[in-house]
Amino acid sequence: MSFWRRTNYRGRLVDLRGGTYLAAWLVAAAALGAQGGKRRAAGALAVGLAGLAGFVDDHFGQSHVKGLKGHLLALRHGQITTGVIKLVALPVAGLMAALAESGNPRGSSSAGKTVTALVIDSALVAGWANLINLLDVRPGRALKAAALGAVAAWPGQGGPLAEATLTGIVLEIPAEVTETTMLGDCGAAALGTAVGVAGLRSWPLPVRTAVAALLAFLTLASEKVSFSDVIDQNGPLRRLDQLMVNHARPA
Repeated sequence: MSFWRRTNYRGRLVDLRGGTYLAAWLVAAAALGAQGGKRRAAGALAVGLAGLAGFVDDHFGQSHVKGLKGHLLALRHGQITTGVIKLVALPVAGLMAALAESGNPRGSSSAGKTVTALVIDSALVAGWANLINLLDVRPGRALKAAALGAVAAWPGQGGPLAEATLTGIVLEIPAEVTETTMLGDCGAAALGTAVGVAGLRSWPLPVRTAVAALLAFLTLASEKVSFSDVIDQNGPLRRLDQLMVNHARPA
């Protein structure tokens, strides 16, 4: 198998370059998507760090180690897996973005004025990155979830980044739903981080807290429950999951 090719859930060869291109687009969008050089730099670094950690996991990862529990068990036995690297990189990316927003008031609160707010905002960004990565197992699923998050973050200061994120999703989804490409960890981690940063900039603290808690719950639930099984057994979720999916590749 080549450096860029992977086998998807149906045994088809798909290309990871689409996710890498999307990550590059999102880094550029984050660098331009906020007022103030500090915020732009932090956003770009956060998205870039997440994408880089995902890239390492894509191409140099230990495929036999699965899930959060598996990577933590490997670490307990002295093995630093690429999953552990990603486990550290995503919260660090979230912290960088949260610190850059610490002097930017939104609504009735000001992000990052307390340690609690920094923890919540870091968890929000890392949680989005992890969720999109977990959903990147079926064509278009992760992109649709990210699109919902980006739409929710559009009204507010995260609007420019949310808009650029949606543009990237629109450009990527035709190849995804025909099983030509997939995001891979690089594209998924960068995409989720971009959504998280956009939400960090747009949502007041109570909303960020609720979303971060939900993302943490979903992360823990994924260790026990298959999201694919839940989606397949739920009519509305199944229809949304299959929306636009066409297994016939373009000629």
